[in-house]
Parts: sequence; structure tokens; C-alpha cells
Amino acid sequence: MVLSTDPRATAESLRTITPHREGDAWRRVTTVEIPEVGPAARTYGVEDVPVPEGDSRTLRMVLTQTYVPVPGTTDQVVLISGAGPVLDLAEAFHDIFDAVTSTFRII
Repeated sequence: MVLSTDPRATAESLRTITPHREGDAWRRVTTVEIPEVGPAARTYGVEDVPVPEGDSRTLRMVLTQTYVPVPGTTDQVVLISGAGPVLDLAEAFHDIFDAVTSTFRII
């Protein structure tokens, strides 16, 4: 199955994670405008990330992922991902990841 690279369609295909109690993992899905690049789909939150194969544990991380469509293609996106382990600084990490992503350019 080929997924659309349209940022709105990409965002609609990604799932949110709703926490059920304080301290649970969560994820929000949105679209953002990257200067000189255009619209992109984004997820951000605090998620449980699996460790390498063969290990059943997960790491809880602050995570932002931005899906940028590659101009002139209908089947390619660039994934810009930022992660950090300090959950108490989640909001600050999301701001930093947003600032870094805003510098992305396709040359």
C-alpha cells in the first residue's frame, strides 16, 4: 500500500495517543509550515520507543517526527526526527526540535 505524501493525508493516517492517567505516553498529530519548504505532517509527544531487536523493553522518550514531502515526487518523504530522554523538559525539547526542523531545506 502506497501512502500519500500530502501532509494533510499523512497527518490523517497517523494516530494520536491519548493518555489515560498522569505519566502515560501521549502523541499529538498536526501539520506545520516549514519556511521555504512548505507544509509537513508532524507528530509530537512522549512515547514508548522499542529498544533494539531481541529486547522486549521500551524507553520512554520525548519524540517529534516531521514528515516532509520531497518536491517533484509522489512517493517520497524526508523524516526529521528528534528524541530526548528528559521527560520533565518535554515542552522545551519540542520547541528545540521545531526550531531545528524550521532550518531544513531541500536543495
